Amino acid sequence: MENQNQRSNEETEIDLVELFWVLWRKLPLMIAVGLFTALLAFGGSKFLMTPTYQSVTKIYILNKQDSSNTNVTYTYSDLQAGTQLVKDYSELIKSRFVLEAVIEQLGLPLSYEKLSRKVTVSTPADTRVISIAVTNSNPVMAMKIANAIRETASTHICNVMDIEAVNIVETANVPTHKASPSVGKNTMLGGMLGILMVAAIVILSHLMNDTIQTEEDVEKYLG
Repeated sequence: MENQNQRSNEETEIDLVELFWVLWRKLPLMIAVGLFTALLAFGGSKFLMTPTYQSVTKIYILNKQDSSNTNVTYTYSDLQAGTQLVKDYSELIKSRFVLEAVIEQLGLPLSYEKLSRKVTVSTPADTRVISIAVTNSNPVMAMKIANAIRETASTHICNVMDIEAVNIVETANVPTHKASPSVGKNTMLGGMLGILMVAAIVILSHLMNDTIQTEEDVEKYLG
């Protein structure tokens, strides 16, 4: 039994070494295909995909309890309750009331659903600061939409939640760098995908080829 297991392990090792040499012999082809797919990904990202820009504005919502108790030490439960409120504020920011008001204010040729997909509301970990990010193909319009959402949402939150104030932490600026696509990242992924595709085809064709070609194949298949 032990000899049989040992022979099986040796055959497995021989197969792995054989696969390595099969791939090694096809290395020029793998590199050529990888360069080709990398060039395709570069061209598609550079010339075919529309670049988008992201503008971010940040707010801090001041509750009436916060403003009246300036010397209060917050417990974990208080912070947890504040985090839950932040989720409520996030829903209000992306509400139909706010976004449709922004669409009308700026005269945007967008529906509520399309604008909603361009807006991302998030909160950094362990904070009550709300970040509003807007993605658009026009960097100036991305900034205008972000600031308009902040202003409209601030008024809406004050009316609905009966809070003290919404303070501006950071106004949206015109983004100078593209948010997507990442040409370098896409090029690298395209090249890796091409190499992996060729490697998979080579390995699959080698494993499916059960023809006897060498003396070692005779010993392996016929025992």
